[in-house]
Amino acid sequence: MDKPKKKFSSFKDITKASGLVFGDIGTSPIYTLTIIFTLTEPTIGNLMGILSLLFWTLVILVTVEYGWLAMSLSIKGEGGIIVLKEILVSSLKSGRKIAFATFLGVIGVSLLMGDGVITPAISILSAVEGLELIPWIGKIDTNTIILITSVITIILFSVQFLGTDKVASSFGPIMLLWFATLLISGLIYLVKVPGVLAAVSPHYAIDFMTHHGIVGFFVLSEVILVATGGEALYADMGHLGRDPIRHAWYFVFFALVINYFGQGAYVITSGDSNLILFSMIKSISGILYIPFLILTLFAAIIASQAMISAIMALVYQGITTRIFPMMKIKFTSTQIKSQIYIGAVNWGLLIAVLFMIFSFKKSENIAAAYGLAVTATMTISSMFMIWIFKLHKNYKRMFVSAFVFVVDLIFLIAVFDKIPHGGYWSIIIALIPFFVIELWVRGNKSMYKSFRALPFDTFLVSYNQIFSRGNNIEGTALFFTKNFEEIPPYIVHCMIRSNIVYQNNILVSIATTEKPYGIYYEKVENLAHGLSGIRIEHGYMEIIDLQSMLKKNNIKEKVIFYGVDDIFTKKPILKIFAFLKKITPSFVRFYTLPYNKLHGVLTRLEI
Repeated sequence: MDKPKKKFSSFKDITKASGLVFGDIGTSPIYTLTIIFTLTEPTIGNLMGILSLLFWTLVILVTVEYGWLAMSLSIKGEGGIIVLKEILVSSLKSGRKIAFATFLGVIGVSLLMGDGVITPAISILSAVEGLELIPWIGKIDTNTIILITSVITIILFSVQFLGTDKVASSFGPIMLLWFATLLISGLIYLVKVPGVLAAVSPHYAIDFMTHHGIVGFFVLSEVILVATGGEALYADMGHLGRDPIRHAWYFVFFALVINYFGQGAYVITSGDSNLILFSMIKSISGILYIPFLILTLFAAIIASQAMISAIMALVYQGITTRIFPMMKIKFTSTQIKSQIYIGAVNWGLLIAVLFMIFSFKKSENIAAAYGLAVTATMTISSMFMIWIFKLHKNYKRMFVSAFVFVVDLIFLIAVFDKIPHGGYWSIIIALIPFFVIELWVRGNKSMYKSFRALPFDTFLVSYNQIFSRGNNIEGTALFFTKNFEEIPPYIVHCMIRSNIVYQNNILVSIATTEKPYGIYYEKVENLAHGLSGIRIEHGYMEIIDLQSMLKKNNIKEKVIFYGVDDIFTKKPILKIFAFLKKITPSFVRFYTLPYNKLHGVLTRLEI
């Protein structure tokens, strides 16, 4: 667990954080108040209560939960729910508690992926809906809006393979302009109705909840939209650093609050609660409306891009920690480690996002499904933090975390109201990665039990006999193995049964550590005559170039052997695992080794 270090953040760092971290939460003002007022009348009393709820939700669930509590916990500066789980698991001793924490972590990861589908759909669709208020265009029907949204979405996903490294530098300035626009437009109406600022008092929120009963409680299911994207503060900490994100959040928080209160002032003066943000901008200046609409679309695309990149990074972590199947990965940046492209994930996300757009048709309908996944993730995160702070005997933060957990739990109960209105899609979407993770982990455990590895000492007896004959093949051969204590069946088949022994044989063991970063390389000499080893350990966020690593250590391999599993099973669930194992690329492709030197050796396993 790292201790925070206070330091001054440059304007450049803050600008970068604004572009890469706050896209999702920054686009919430487009739709949040509009959607809330489809559930409740926009009276002055209701308005003051809603604004108070929005303000305190941002304070408790974003500033306190993520900006203060979560960001005080990291592994080498890295954050996110997987890191929280790793910090917790490293402090636990009981096997059952570790299993429970791991299970909760898997649920959290799955729910985050569910959000990855909804965020682009609601962000882009709500931005395109602003076309309705352009006077000279006339009435735009729903199908036209869906078509435009779909085209933008398809283009966004189609260019992912190019990487965002070159355009990412523009994200920050665009989002700074977006937040500045939110701030200024909000201030213009706040000057007209400054009394709405009184809503910062929690009295109005409490009064709203007590006087509206069950209806007021379920309004919380839409209020939570103000905090969607808050997890990004913590998840992106490893990319940008704790201080730049915190310092950027001060400005973003202020801009969001002023804009929400400005929207409230607009509703009071105009009585209009339809597309509130767009209507407010149009009333300020009709000339600036179209430029604002273009800016809104850019902000929505940046919010979607941030979520797509986050999902790619999350899947990559899952692959390196062996909870996800191997997938073909393209590294799109030589500068930023997190910039990766996974085709299977990209096109799967696109299909899911388009499905959401065509199914729900309007942003207010998508909002019925939005919030369940993110609220559940927040609740799991606060639960982890209570546990961690208790184990570390930091009782002050533990009690604050407990308070945050209670607030999270209240919101979580409220968003269950969304399940029959489309929220079930959040669960269905999250179940897909959850099922894949559980199936992959269980299948690999079953494989390991059936894996008849040979103890190294036993293997060495036969190896020495074959090597001493002197009929060895010229050159160097690499053999992949999990460790040096047990020799996998394919190596036994190659060397012992088929007498494929080279003059120089190297066992290569690659392991992923529980830390996000760090690479450890060790050459193990003289395991036997003509036999040595290479041990590599790397953090789960590290992208290692194995070929370059071998060249740097003067290893000129002639051939590379690896095992290919031919799985036979009678159990239906494991048959799905066997099919997944068959269609996923081998781990050797994951390390982009020269194909002309690779030789896969088939091993039949019954599980």
